[in-house]
Amino acid sequence: MTLTFYRDYCLAKPGVTEDTPFDEDALCFRVGGKIFSITSISIFSYINLKCDPERAVELREQYDGITPGYHMNKKQWNSVSTTGNVPDSLILELADHSYELIFDSLPKKIQSEIRP
Repeated sequence: MTLTFYRDYCLAKPGVTEDTPFDEDALCFRVGGKIFSITSISIFSYINLKCDPERAVELREQYDGITPGYHMNKKQWNSVSTTGNVPDSLILELADHSYELIFDSLPKKIQSEIRP
């Protein structure tokens, strides 16, 4: 998977924006102003994604390329390798899962503005 493909995938979701709030290298994708994905622009080797805590533990046990979220809440975030340790289809599924977790946490008014 390439950063360009992943970026296009995320930006195609309803209401998604991107920014680099921490430094020029940490690319964040947001829905409703809340981050659901963070990755490095210069070294696209992993993606931080929010995850249901129980599923996060299961995924870490199944895949060497899924570890507790780097610089994130280790219970709710995973760092997912993009270097071949995790299938691309699972990476995209986990990006969808993270997006939905954040979307579902938004106030109903904001949800209805994103998905009328």
